[in-house]
Amino acid sequence: QVQLVESGGGSVQAGRARILTCAASGEPFTRRCMGWFRQPPGKEREGVAVVSMIGGIRVYADSVKGRFTLTRDAAKNTVYLQIDNLKPEDTAMYYCVARLGDNCRLDRLDYTDWGHGTQVTVSS
Repeated sequence: QVQLVESGGGSVQAGRARILTCAASGEPFTRRCMGWFRQPPGKEREGVAVVSMIGGIRVYADSVKGRFTLTRDAAKNTVYLQIDNLKPEDTAMYYCVARLGDNCRLDRLDYTDWGHGTQVTVSS
């Protein structure tokens, strides 16, 4: 079983940046896609960004392009989500995800492994 542990959340003022980290551990790591979903208060969970741990191809939600950057360290089974110019609408619980297959998409049904989440709260 794979464990995904997120860190880096917190309360932050609008306009600042934040880096979220997700480290995977457990069984020999075979997940080929990792990334992030988020769930704003009172809203559905939505895909943010995912990356192929093999080829490095990234997929971003249109709503975050230009401000969010997803990077990976395949040797450490870790992904990082840098969020620049934070906005109040970025307030959400951010969840790390992983899956075995290598067709990395922003479809929540694709992901078998989920972290417990890290809360990001942006104040104006």
